[in-house]
Amino acid sequence: MSSNIRHFPVQIYYEDTDHSGVVYHPNFLKYFERAREHVIGSDMLARLWRDEGLGFAVYKASIIFQDGVEFAEICDIRTSWTADGKYKTLWRQEVWRPEATRAAVVGDIEMVCMDKAKQLRETPDYVLDAMS
Repeated sequence: MSSNIRHFPVQIYYEDTDHSGVVYHPNFLKYFERAREHVIGSDMLARLWRDEGLGFAVYKASIIFQDGVEFAEICDIRTSWTADGKYKTLWRQEVWRPEATRAAVVGDIEMVCMDKAKQLRETPDYVLDAMS
């Protein structure tokens, strides 16, 4: 993984939780998506799609839940990534609760670059450079 860790704060809202006040597990995928968009940049993603017809899709996701995240917390989503060949990037994303000694949730996400016809395409070097 890249040694450059990006931080993205996430406020946990009541709507994100189940009846027990703990984040409903699929919501972590949304938090990870927001953090990746923050790394790549929404302007870059929009321009890439509009001008080149390229975007990114989750190819594989593995998530480990180590601790419950609760309503009203502000968590730190820590994101690092590395290129894995021409088409794929590997992302390590962790959800850290305030004052925690370990990540509450750890996600390993594999993303692929695709065109509008859903065919694999090389991730442009300028995109990888902008993410670094």
